[in-house]
Amino acid sequence: MHTVRFALCLVAAAVSTAAAAAPITFSVGGDDNPSSIQATVDVFRAALGIPNNGNTAGPLAGGRREINWDGGGSTTVTTSSVTPFNGFQNTRGAQIATPGSGLAQATPDGLGVLFSNPTYSTIFSTFSPQRLFVPVASNVTDVLFFMPGSNGTEAATVRGFGAVFTDVDLAGLTRISYFDPESDLLFSSSVASGSVANGSLSFLGVLFDGGERIARVRIITGNAALGPNDGGLVDVVAMDDFLFSEPVGLSTAVPEPSALSLLGLCALALFGLWRVRERT
Repeated sequence: MHTVRFALCLVAAAVSTAAAAAPITFSVGGDDNPSSIQATVDVFRAALGIPNNGNTAGPLAGGRREINWDGGGSTTVTTSSVTPFNGFQNTRGAQIATPGSGLAQATPDGLGVLFSNPTYSTIFSTFSPQRLFVPVASNVTDVLFFMPGSNGTEAATVRGFGAVFTDVDLAGLTRISYFDPESDLLFSSSVASGSVANGSLSFLGVLFDGGERIARVRIITGNAALGPNDGGLVDVVAMDDFLFSEPVGLSTAVPEPSALSLLGLCALALFGLWRVRERT
């Protein structure tokens, strides 16, 4: 009888773990017109939460945050390359870093100047005019989350994150990976390639509905840092809007039980049953 109960515990733990690992993916590859991906982005926005909380300090009960790179004065200015980029750490709850030499905001024309490659003026387009966001001397971008209003003193997690990309040509290279507070990989998915040769827009968003919490995402853009010409086996990719659910402080987030913890509870329960049976 105990063997049957233990087997049932194993099944329950497995089912619970499978239920927790339930990422919902929102993905589309479009042409160079924002309308080609707009519907998918809007569905993801609604799934993250309403309203857009802008720069309001947390903690907040719900809603979402967005970064479109187009504020802070002139939308045509190319920003200096810095890492980590803390411009939205306090206001939106996102710190952005790269193993490269920095991160920059620029229009497609500005990218052409920044990387001394005029073809970037035509191969990239924007979802929300005018600027894009790119790592410099790398194709890797990391996003970490903090409680908005805490000045980076309170780490946070989110339950969903998505980003817009431009000029994804080669399938399977551009991707987003999602990590929990213990740096364990929750999920990874590639970004859909665009439907036109130049200036395409793509979107990937992932939402977890089983209680998983995202502490960090890693974004891989193409297979080369910006600089070389795009084409052939070289795929250079830029980013536009970031969207994520309202950050929740690590101290207030309630973690889902892991399979190991469930098995431990099962073992304790069965041990208790055995002790009762031995005494009777």
